[in-house]
Amino acid sequence: MGAARIALWLVAAVLAIRQTAAVLRLPPGERFMDLETWIGENGVLHVEGSLYDADRFTGTPFAGLVLKPIARSAEQTLGVAWTFGTLLLVVGIGLVVARALPGPVSRRSGVLAAPIAISLLMLSLPVRNSFHLGQTSIIPVLLVLVGCFVARGERSSGVLIGIAAALQPTVLLFAPLLWFTGRRRAAITSAGTFAALSVLAWAAMPSDSWTYWVEHVAGAGLGSRPDGLANQSLHGALLRFGLEGPLEIALYIVLAAAVVWLGLRRAVHYAKDGQLLLAVALTGCVAVAVSPTTWQHQVLWLLLAAVGRVGKRASDRMLWPFLVIATVSLPGKMLLPNILITGPIRDNAVLIAALAAAVAVPFLSRTDPHFRRPVPTEYVTPAASRWSRVPLLPFWRRVVTRPNLLMELIAIRVGYSIYSRIRLAATGSVDSAREHGRQINSIEQTLGIDIEHWFNHAVVKVGWLEDFFNFYYTTFHFPIPLIILALLYIRRPADYRWARSALAFATVLALVGFWFYPLSPPRLMPGMGFIDTVHKTQDLANPEFGPLTAVTNQYAAMPSLHFGWSLWCGVVVVMLAPKMWMKALGLVHPLITICVIVGTANHWILDAVGGAVVVGTGFALTYVLSGRRKLLTPDAMKARVPAARTSPEAVPVLELAKSARAAQAARSSRLAESSVAARPAAASAESGGLGKPGELGKSAESAKAGQTAKPSPSVKATAQGGSEGSDEPRDPRDPRDEAPGVPAAPK
Repeated sequence: MGAARIALWLVAAVLAIRQTAAVLRLPPGERFMDLETWIGENGVLHVEGSLYDADRFTGTPFAGLVLKPIARSAEQTLGVAWTFGTLLLVVGIGLVVARALPGPVSRRSGVLAAPIAISLLMLSLPVRNSFHLGQTSIIPVLLVLVGCFVARGERSSGVLIGIAAALQPTVLLFAPLLWFTGRRRAAITSAGTFAALSVLAWAAMPSDSWTYWVEHVAGAGLGSRPDGLANQSLHGALLRFGLEGPLEIALYIVLAAAVVWLGLRRAVHYAKDGQLLLAVALTGCVAVAVSPTTWQHQVLWLLLAAVGRVGKRASDRMLWPFLVIATVSLPGKMLLPNILITGPIRDNAVLIAALAAAVAVPFLSRTDPHFRRPVPTEYVTPAASRWSRVPLLPFWRRVVTRPNLLMELIAIRVGYSIYSRIRLAATGSVDSAREHGRQINSIEQTLGIDIEHWFNHAVVKVGWLEDFFNFYYTTFHFPIPLIILALLYIRRPADYRWARSALAFATVLALVGFWFYPLSPPRLMPGMGFIDTVHKTQDLANPEFGPLTAVTNQYAAMPSLHFGWSLWCGVVVVMLAPKMWMKALGLVHPLITICVIVGTANHWILDAVGGAVVVGTGFALTYVLSGRRKLLTPDAMKARVPAARTSPEAVPVLELAKSARAAQAARSSRLAESSVAARPAAASAESGGLGKPGELGKSAESAKAGQTAKPSPSVKATAQGGSEGSDEPRDPRDPRDEAPGVPAAPK
């Protein structure tokens, strides 16, 4: 526990240092682009007239009044004080959140909560924008959290929340939450503080206050275009859908009123249930949705909603936090592909998540029996391996049920986006890539396998073959692995997890090759006479590949994932397909692929060898870390026993049964050395075999009771080989006589 805590604090510290360094290493003129609103040539500090004359400042008049001194200090220190001040605010939010987690909280969760919360905050887009752009939107969040969980007394709590509302008016929605949860003095104080500070700002800056509250309707018309993607509010979404004028305003008011009513009602319910942090997060999500303008740096409330528990099964508990963290930490284009059908969801991902949290997601109540004890995941053991240390990671437990589909789809999409970004960043230099190309060509000449030039020109001479190769190269690289994964997910979920892990390992290893060994494909090697059949003749000094020129790395060729992924498909099909013609078809795909990548001059022969190496290593790592693909499940093994003599899986079953008998003999020897009084109860526990989960607990209890009490008749009958409550003797071939979880081998 101590080591895990230290490691997590180190991760949080590294992320904080990275964010701070990323800001401070920029030239002073490029830091805090939004802070230029304050300290720029036409910023708030240097403008003689209204705060809103330059149409850059979007805060309240009170914010302009109180933040001027802070902005002036930022100008004097070139943003250093601003950066470290923001860092302290983030740490403060993380500590308060860790303290406010809805109970009961295990000791492990309580110890690790603070560093995890700070790390997630550092990775979130709102905090990253606050660092890079110089935003102040995390100040209201911290004030509300301190007012709800740290401040003593309702008056001080209301004052802090009122100050936050004066900086960000939608925070005033927390006043009804306080009122309906019994903290009425705090609610009245927060509303009074907000009104007093707004009046103070109006007295100090009447013209600015009129502009903000009246002309721009509480700031709704300030800032950039309200229909831009940055505005993640209901108002912005309606404008993006093409609505405008009185119809849009009326619909926005109706929807906002509905969200406020439903969201606050749910927040009050969870607050009375003892989940005040979740209630605060839901109220913040309501504010995000109904605010006329909600910019990206204002959606930190959504991240706090990850504390809600959703789902009765333990396997489903991570879905909601995963969705929230992905939405708040990653841009929409990484979450969903850029296609027409997903466009509206991608462009409004933050709004959809905030609305779901506020009015739809069925968070568990603390009175629900599954709140503390969800339905546990059933884990299984891999079949015995030849090496005693396999699996190397015993905590990598195996399950036979399907993983959550939505989580899998988003994980695959995010993983591919990260892969694409790293692949694109691993450019190297063109000269080094061409030098490596000459090295590969020289090695192939030495080995006598330099057939690329001959085969490329042979393909070009056959028109239909060239067209087929070009089509195959551009079409089947992604669909076939996805189709195989989909079939495994539907038909063989346990094998899906195993195959997916192997593919992921192979892809990560390929990125290492792309990064450290940029390689020019044959078609981009000058003076060698290769023909680019897919993109035709190119100016090798400035190759052009259409829209893909700027988003692909043409020198990420070693290893070849075109061949590697096709080989993965072939191996999976050969190992899992039930019919021989299916296995043969699986082998055809990698064979055609290697011909295609060489014939189109996109890869060298050794690139394909590299692809085979990373795929083989991926399968090996999966085997070493998690054990064999075959799993031991009672139901599946019982079904295999009658057909074991003819099944190709009979040999592993027999080997497993032998090891089980040895374990049974050792266990019997230990039982013989125990006290005589414990023998009948112990025999009963042994003969229980694979009973229902509740029966295992009963057997253990009876074993303890057997030391002081005589065995019951049913226990005697069970110990003699019959089932409990039955005079029928047990078949000596009954698989339940073997070790628990392992059926007997066929006689």
